[in-house]
Amino acid sequence: NLDSTRQLGTRNIKVALRRLRRFAREGSADELDIDGTIDGTARQGWLDIRMRPERHNAVKLLLFLDVGGSMDPFIKLCEELFSAATTEFKNLEFFYFHNCLYEGVWKDNRRRFTERTNTWDILHKYGHDYKVIFVGDASMSPYEISHPGGSVEHFNDEAGAVWMSRVVNTYPAAAWLNPVPENQWGYSQSVRMIKDLMKDRMYPLTLEGLDDAMRELVRKHGN
Repeated sequence: NLDSTRQLGTRNIKVALRRLRRFAREGSADELDIDGTIDGTARQGWLDIRMRPERHNAVKLLLFLDVGGSMDPFIKLCEELFSAATTEFKNLEFFYFHNCLYEGVWKDNRRRFTERTNTWDILHKYGHDYKVIFVGDASMSPYEISHPGGSVEHFNDEAGAVWMSRVVNTYPAAAWLNPVPENQWGYSQSVRMIKDLMKDRMYPLTLEGLDDAMRELVRKHGN
């Protein structure tokens, strides 16, 4: 499991994620409204304390994280991103997958084979206003994407490409962050396939790539 309490090596990851912000006041009125208090006091002639709900980031995010295998060298980087995301987004749901998305994902990597969440349930539970970010190196056999039964861990009745398309079609605001240097993507058929399935919205997991991904989600699909 990735550690969400890990201290960030750089605050720039948080800064990039903050492009995905839309503030709204939620919850009980437990924050002092200074302007309202001053105005009310002036109108009433006595101290008129006004309270208001605290402002929170109202953006809702689904985070899918590739774990294990070829992703092991990128654990530290992914933990920093995961830690930043859990801090920045109140409305965050995360799930793990391996290599390609299939019919099931999981939240506890130690119980990945016994406690799974049906991908269909995610598509039905979380509204189209959620933004989706995949994090993975997209490095695998092309058959893991293109063919039923291509998974290296189980027999998948439907190809990974089918599930990827369902997610992208359900959530218009979706992007893929790849920790592999961008100049190496052209050597991998599977990376090119995933990039195509993501409608070319694959970005390197660098500060610049992360910033570009957030700009794209905001620019094209709204904040």
